[in-house]
Amino acid sequence: MNLQLVCVFATLLAAAPLAAAENVLTFDPSTTTITFFLEATGHDVHGTLALADGQLRFDPQSGEVAGKITIDASRAESGNAKRDKKMHNKVLETATYPEIVFVPSRIEGTVAPSGSSEVTLVGTVAIHGGEHEVELPTTVEFADGNFTAHATLTVPYVAWGMKDPSVFILRVGKEVSIDIEAAGTRSTATVADLGGR
Repeated sequence: MNLQLVCVFATLLAAAPLAAAENVLTFDPSTTTITFFLEATGHDVHGTLALADGQLRFDPQSGEVAGKITIDASRAESGNAKRDKKMHNKVLETATYPEIVFVPSRIEGTVAPSGSSEVTLVGTVAIHGGEHEVELPTTVEFADGNFTAHATLTVPYVAWGMKDPSVFILRVGKEVSIDIEAAGTRSTATVADLGGR
């Protein structure tokens, strides 16, 4: 190979963009807690939801994000068997819609490479056969290859097409507050490693 050809190859390699590095957050269902709160006359309702799985990958430079978080709606419970049966059969209809899925589209705010960051995850929630745009205020913290995150979401379930379980005596709110305390592992990969977007 002559010197001129070597110079051409070197120039091409120098001009080629490096593979973009992404953060990959893999959620651990065993250390992730999801709770919900619903106002009701006489006795507010507190309950839990179960994370099925979740993985998000994002570019901290551009704010682009992909992946999904899946909640097992069929395991929602409030500690009252009669109330939970009504919730599953009449409101969530989990026999037909067993999952709640959040798919992010972008991150608003700056994600620091270590320590704590305040950001907003923007995306859609698929629930009860519909898809709805949402914003999740989120605090995320990185340390030693792990992450923790806290996010909140208000779900106007009646406006989203689910049945209002209120009866003549017992009245309940039309929105459910959801609180997410997530944890898992953090790694890095390139777009090529992840198969692109």
